[in-house]
Amino acid sequence: MTDLPVRFDVRAPLPSLGELGHVHLIAVGGAGMSGVAALLLDRGLVVSGSDARASAVLESLRARGADVAVGHDPRHLDGVDTVVVSSAIRDDNVELAAARARGLRVLHRSQALAVLMAGSRRVAVAGASGKTTTTSMLAVALAAAGADPAFAGGGEIPQLGASARWGEGGVFVVEADESDGSFLVYRPEIAVVTNVQPDHLDFYGTVERVQEAYAAFVASVADGGLLVACHDDAGSRGLAAQATSLGRRVLTYGFDAGADLRVTSSEAVGLGSRSTMRVGGADLELVLAVPGRHNVLDAAAAYLAATAGVGLSPAAALAGLATFAGARRRFEVMGERGGVTVVDDYAHNPAKVAAVVATARSVLSRAGGGRLHVVFQPHLYSRTRDFAAEFAAALAEADTVALLDVYGAREDPMPGVSSELIGGPLRERHGSSGVTVGEPHDVVVARVAAAAAPGDLVVTVGAGDVTTLAPRILAALEAR
Repeated sequence: MTDLPVRFDVRAPLPSLGELGHVHLIAVGGAGMSGVAALLLDRGLVVSGSDARASAVLESLRARGADVAVGHDPRHLDGVDTVVVSSAIRDDNVELAAARARGLRVLHRSQALAVLMAGSRRVAVAGASGKTTTTSMLAVALAAAGADPAFAGGGEIPQLGASARWGEGGVFVVEADESDGSFLVYRPEIAVVTNVQPDHLDFYGTVERVQEAYAAFVASVADGGLLVACHDDAGSRGLAAQATSLGRRVLTYGFDAGADLRVTSSEAVGLGSRSTMRVGGADLELVLAVPGRHNVLDAAAAYLAATAGVGLSPAAALAGLATFAGARRRFEVMGERGGVTVVDDYAHNPAKVAAVVATARSVLSRAGGGRLHVVFQPHLYSRTRDFAAEFAAALAEADTVALLDVYGAREDPMPGVSSELIGGPLRERHGSSGVTVGEPHDVVVARVAAAAAPGDLVVTVGAGDVTTLAPRILAALEAR
């Protein structure tokens, strides 16, 4: 695929780590950018950065020796050799514009990660859903086995204490973000594709171009490399056939009978699960401390990448996966007050939201009942426009749904696009009494706390500032 509408040439030659010099990161407080900054500090580079607002992340980087500032100013570039940005940074950002005017080297976040990965065995995990959890599971399994991996994920791994960290084990695990085409930069030796689903149409334009990008990602796998693909997902299964035709090693996983690793049974146990996987004629027990069918699939992918890819023993991989306690904001239990449990999740596309709702329903069913209250914040106007009906279908099994206003992130408002695009079809399925749209955050907090009863589950869902509501709901429940 040669015509991706990117602002950065992700196939261009990259500098070596030693050539980066003093590195400055714009919007360094973000989850992905702060991870790159941490890795650069781990490797001994001079690091500076700026962000629009103060945060605990900035303080943590400052404590580690980074020169970080609040606010953007071209003067922050004095003495800088390389500037790192993400696709969220607009071309008119004063620091980015100044960097280009001065002729400084400007790298996309993914390119900086690719530079850091040089010399390591490269493992890249891609997919519309599940890539953060699969990346985290693999990093935890390798760390538990003493393999000391380097890793860079899309969210903090609480038991490893970071979203990114350098390791001396010679393996680098990266979450490969498809949203802007930048996952083509990694050229992995081991690749995982959890699924291929229509998303990020603001960037790609059409579903066909999304599929082309994944095909290019698979084609970028190193000669003799391994592709681990989900057999249950039609898009991923098609990529497996493509990789085979290119001469790559391919292993598939799933509940389907045709998978190389087949999950033959799975049952919920508390907030986790116990499953049987059949691999090469042998039955293996997979025990997880996190709930949901989707987590079983993610663990199966991590198992194959760890064993067939990296070379970990099956016993070590299973033992490491059993210790996985979850990734930040992936069905993360925030607390319980008055018999009401509050969970926070980052889900922001229809498939992810559907998985969260299904998992919540399963948890409630095992607990003997209770109602499910979902607070959902749509992320991006374009995604809301393109998938409103699918979001409504994903949310339909909740007992009550509070739809917040769209979190625009990098996008400006679009005429006629609001959360009501989801609210309308959701009311048709659900009835008007259980659906609210666009209420202020404090009203939503009070409404949810008043409606929730002992045994109920409240889930805040979305990639924006909806995450700030979970502790407020807990406080309102306690005050009640």
